[in-house]
Amino acid sequence: MIIEPRLVITMAVICLVGIGIYGLLITRNLIKVIVALQILVKGAILALVLAAELQGQIQLGQSMALTLIVADTIVAVVGLALGLQVRRRVGSLDLRDLSKLKG
Repeated sequence: MIIEPRLVITMAVICLVGIGIYGLLITRNLIKVIVALQILVKGAILALVLAAELQGQIQLGQSMALTLIVADTIVAVVGLALGLQVRRRVGSLDLRDLSKLKG
């Protein structure tokens, strides 16, 4: 039995997006939220490349995926820097403790 690669990629997209959404809904730790967001975006990147391949415009899909990877990396770096500052100020990475921050 031969499994089509598009089916495998589609299943991977569904799994990655599902794991990412589950992680975002369940956890309250800022670092874990950033990791869940990264997993979710990786699933979106795979979906983007798969959609581009199905349309016959693989170069466009790859260039858009590369742009998304760069933007995603910037978001992760800023999020981790924010987490570091929250940890220094509040002493915890729990998202519920962010209400203690007053400007």
